[in-house]
Amino acid sequence: MTVTRQDGAKPPWLLLVFSLARKGASLRVTVWRKLQRYGALPLGNSGYFLPNTAENRERFEWLATAVRTEGGDASVLEVQSVDNCSFPQMKQRFSDARTGDYRELLKELRKPPTSSNLPSRATRLRQRFQDIVSIDFFGSPFREQVEHALNAMQTPKTKSVDPEIRSVSPAEYRNRVWVTRPRPGVDRVTSAWLIRKFIDPKAKFAFAPEDKKPAKAVPFDMYEGGFGHRGEDCTFETLLKVFHIRDKKIPLMAEIVHDADLFDEKFGRKEGFGIDEVMKGWAQLGLNDEELLKRGMQLAEGLYKSLR
Repeated sequence: MTVTRQDGAKPPWLLLVFSLARKGASLRVTVWRKLQRYGALPLGNSGYFLPNTAENRERFEWLATAVRTEGGDASVLEVQSVDNCSFPQMKQRFSDARTGDYRELLKELRKPPTSSNLPSRATRLRQRFQDIVSIDFFGSPFREQVEHALNAMQTPKTKSVDPEIRSVSPAEYRNRVWVTRPRPGVDRVTSAWLIRKFIDPKAKFAFAPEDKKPAKAVPFDMYEGGFGHRGEDCTFETLLKVFHIRDKKIPLMAEIVHDADLFDEKFGRKEGFGIDEVMKGWAQLGLNDEELLKRGMQLAEGLYKSLR
C-alpha cells in the first residue's frame, strides 16, 4: 500500500505485516534473522518497521514474497504516523537499538586479544561494525566511539607515553583551559567535575574537535593526546591515578563511571547508567555543550555526596 501526501513527500515509515503458515517454523527463523540484519523494529506482535527508503522497500518486498510463496500472508505498507509513537520517538527507538549493538561491539573490542587470533579478530570486528553502520539510519552517538576503538586496535602501539601524562606537576595544571569533545557524556562530565574539585579549582572548559584544539588548552577525553583512556581505564580513572587524588569516595566514583562508560561490567556498578541516560535526554532537548557540562557536573556532585 502506498499513500502519497499532498506535498508529494513519501510517508517516513515502511511496515511489514505478515502471518506464516502453521508449518513455517524454518521460514519463521529465516525471516526473523533477516529482520534483525535489516535493523527492523517490531510493532508489538503485528509487524516490523523500517525507514521508508528504496533499499528497505526492496528488502521488505522480497521478505513478503518469500512468506507468500510458503503459504503465508504478507503486506508492505507505507505509514505516515503511529498514533502512540511520534516521529522523534520512532527515530530514538532506532537510535537506541543501534546503540545497543555498538555497546556489545565495544565489549568485544575491550576483551584482551591473543596473538593467534588478532588478525582474524580485527577483520571480524570491522565487518560487524560495518554491518551496524549500514542499519544505523539516524546516527547513534556511539558510532564515532566504536570507530576510534577499532582504529586504535589496528594501529601498532609504538607511541611513547604522552609527555603530558608521563610526569605531572600539579601546579602546572592550575588556572588552565581544559578542552574536550563536543556533546559530553558521563565520563567527560564527571572528569570535568573531578578536575575542578581536586585538580584545578579555577578550570575553564572548552569544546573542540580533534583538529581544532586550542593550542595551550589541556585535552581530556580526546582521542589524541592529553588525559584520556589508558589501557583499561576511562578518563576519570586516568585523572585519579595521574594526579594521585586521595579522597576515599573517588575510587568508588571511578568504578561507577568506568562501568557506565566502558560497558564491560568490571565492577558491577549500575549507578552511572542513570547519569548517562539523563545526559542523553538533556542532549535531545537541544542543550548546548556548556549547559550539558554544567548540569552533568551537578549530577556528579550529587553522586559524590551520596557515596559512603
